[in-house]
Amino acid sequence: MNKYRNKKWELDGKTFDSQREARRYQELRWLLRTGVITDLQMQVPFELIPSQKVGGKVVERPVKYVADFVYTTEDGLQVVEDVKSPATRTPQYIIKRKLMLQKFGIRVREV
Repeated sequence: MNKYRNKKWELDGKTFDSQREARRYQELRWLLRTGVITDLQMQVPFELIPSQKVGGKVVERPVKYVADFVYTTEDGLQVVEDVKSPATRTPQYIIKRKLMLQKFGIRVREV
């Protein structure tokens, strides 16, 4: 169990943070096989704020958002998805979601 009280799940040799995320992967994998989506990726990092340096020394690490899934729809739209529960919809996540929209023009889809 982790801090959100969910158990890790393994599916197809991949480890997921929750059963819900593993189920979503199964759904997306089916959509991929049927051609509804393409280019399915998991755990895709986005750098929201680069590391900050003073005098060549890193004083602040970069801020990153890691999307659970990224894929392309039939009409060519890139979708960034995050599997969320009320417990994982933290203030930090909400700030990162807003930064994704501001910096990349990407609205994170919560499922």
